[in-house]
Amino acid sequence: MEITTQLALFLDNKPGTLARVCEALAEAKINIYAITISDTVDHAVIRMIVSDPRKALSVFEERGTLVVESDVLMIHGDNKPGSLADIARKLGDFGVNIEYAYCATSPKSKSGLLILRPDNPRKALKALNT
Repeated sequence: MEITTQLALFLDNKPGTLARVCEALAEAKINIYAITISDTVDHAVIRMIVSDPRKALSVFEERGTLVVESDVLMIHGDNKPGSLADIARKLGDFGVNIEYAYCATSPKSKSGLLILRPDNPRKALKALNT
């Protein structure tokens, strides 16, 4: 479990946009660890955790892409019923609000990756390490 940098890109919601983002990262040899996309009528917000956020930020800024950085928790956890409930309960008991989260795992995998945006990342990390 660690605090890491998430990049949020604000892009046109049009066919091919995600391909261009992923191709730019691939050309720079940057791996995507986690990604989520939220759409609105005229744009999409792509949130991602990548292997080299500094380099990715440069890649996107060179292309004139609006990018916002934020601290999130990256949690490697067990893929079993109740895992997320335990995390949410600990954070709630410490008064930490979860603004949003995204995760995925294969049904047969024993572990997964959770990206969690708490209102106070340092306090959240402390809560989960007690």
